[in-house]
Amino acid sequence: MRTVHLIALEEAFAIPELQARFPVPKTDTAARWVEDWGKRLSDYTTYRLPEMDEHGIDIQVLSLTAPGIQGLTDARQAVTDARSANDHLAEVIAAHPDRFRGLAALPLQDPEAAVTELHRAVGALGLNGALVNDHTDGAYLDDPHYEPVWSALEDLGVPLYLHPGAPPTEPWRVLEGRPELRGPLWSWAAETGGHALRLIFGGVFDRHPRARVILGHLGEFLPFQLARLDSRYARQEHRALARKPSEYVGDNILITTSGVCSPAALAGAILAIGADAIMFAVDYPFEDTAEAVQFLERAPISDRDRAKIGHGNAERLLRLPTCHEVSA
Repeated sequence: MRTVHLIALEEAFAIPELQARFPVPKTDTAARWVEDWGKRLSDYTTYRLPEMDEHGIDIQVLSLTAPGIQGLTDARQAVTDARSANDHLAEVIAAHPDRFRGLAALPLQDPEAAVTELHRAVGALGLNGALVNDHTDGAYLDDPHYEPVWSALEDLGVPLYLHPGAPPTEPWRVLEGRPELRGPLWSWAAETGGHALRLIFGGVFDRHPRARVILGHLGEFLPFQLARLDSRYARQEHRALARKPSEYVGDNILITTSGVCSPAALAGAILAIGADAIMFAVDYPFEDTAEAVQFLERAPISDRDRAKIGHGNAERLLRLPTCHEVSA
């Protein structure tokens, strides 16, 4: 029985003509899964909406699948493809305004153009934020030349979803000979969690206190390392942050449940950062919608927290109509 309104926040789409140009991250995923994902990524009505209806997903918040614009090295092509992807996304949302929302792709290869595109995507197209797939050609978002992007995110009041999947820039020896560790099983979480730590320790949130970043997969390990981060940071000689490292997680950094259907992990995350900082996501089509929905409905948490995670926090962060407004 359906018990809660659901907004799923990390749900991928693809545009075949753009995807053909992007380097595909190499992982140890079986070919049959890759084939199934491929047909679902560019679909909205044959597979996606019926699956949403079957399992009670009210809204999917769509974003361009990895590696997205971060898969490109040519800045001009990145700008063109980001505009094309965002235009396509806006058209999909316009065709199904009650079922889809979207996060913009950003051409961070050119920070000035990224700011322009972010303003267009939010202001003209009505998108609800942005998503980037980890680094952009080896540049991380604590780099000073991304300061205008952070200022724009603050000014517009929209979040940035930091997602894994950029092509690797250098070999990581711990992965050598163990292809199963590469990608979504382990390395992407470690890499993206590390990127988020760069934002904290690089002072991004001290300079931009209203900036909000979303991490998927229950926070890419970070909620479960907060005590360790604080303990070791307190023993460093040079400490420049305005707050403890842990205090940025749950405030500037929020998380979703995508791909981690673990009652124990969810309970730990709630204890670590609070239910107000957690949002529901499936990670469609890469994860199972039925499993994700059943996980949240059956999790041993309060109904109040279940409603916050299921829809309330996303409505607040993305400035969506509340479920009461939708049903009125």
